[in-house]
Amino acid sequence: MSKEKLLRYNAGPHECQGSFFQAENSELAPTILVGHTWKGKSDFEIEKARALSKLGYNALAIDLFGDGKLGSSTEENQAMIEPFVSDRVLFRNTLKDTADFAKSMDSFNGKLGMIGFCFGGLATIELARSGYDFIAGVSFHGLLNDSSTKTEPIKSSLLILHGFKDPMVPPEVVSSFQDEMNRHASDWHFISYGDAYHAFTNPLANDVNLGTIYNEAVANDAWDQMQKFFKLRML
Repeated sequence: MSKEKLLRYNAGPHECQGSFFQAENSELAPTILVGHTWKGKSDFEIEKARALSKLGYNALAIDLFGDGKLGSSTEENQAMIEPFVSDRVLFRNTLKDTADFAKSMDSFNGKLGMIGFCFGGLATIELARSGYDFIAGVSFHGLLNDSSTKTEPIKSSLLILHGFKDPMVPPEVVSSFQDEMNRHASDWHFISYGDAYHAFTNPLANDVNLGTIYNEAVANDAWDQMQKFFKLRML
């Protein structure tokens, strides 16, 4: 069983605490960054990183907020992501520092990917928008809103896994995002799950008023889609 190794690294203005899992049965392997929700790096992302290591990837559950900070309320979570959502230069620089750290590790084989959930999905997309050179990224029910910060030519392959009933990403935002991808990306894919809301991968999501509802069937299919996507590009 893969064992978690806590790694400290500097990204943006913070000292961060990443949870790293070495690929099983491999000394050198592609590395996948795992971006967290607006709550911060939790057991949810750590278990996703562990699962990726069993698939043959090095996996680093990243810490964008620094010091392993975890939110405990909707208000606190919103306050933690606000600096990144409002300042995409800060967001991108923090992500680039994180990716550079992953590339510096002895076990890195030259191929870098990223996945993310909710806010972490936006992080995956924002790293691609920055023009950073990584192989592939997958967003699970990620926020898709753009900003005034310029989108650079996107070098990465992207897979966007979206819940059609997600109240945080309404159809007009989806349409704008797809137009953006058509202008800036060459290899992007968008799957919209008709009966899925926000946070459909998280078994703890059950807030009807907030629109965060777990959907086991969709979560399983989305994970399968990620595996196929990465297998073609990363292994």
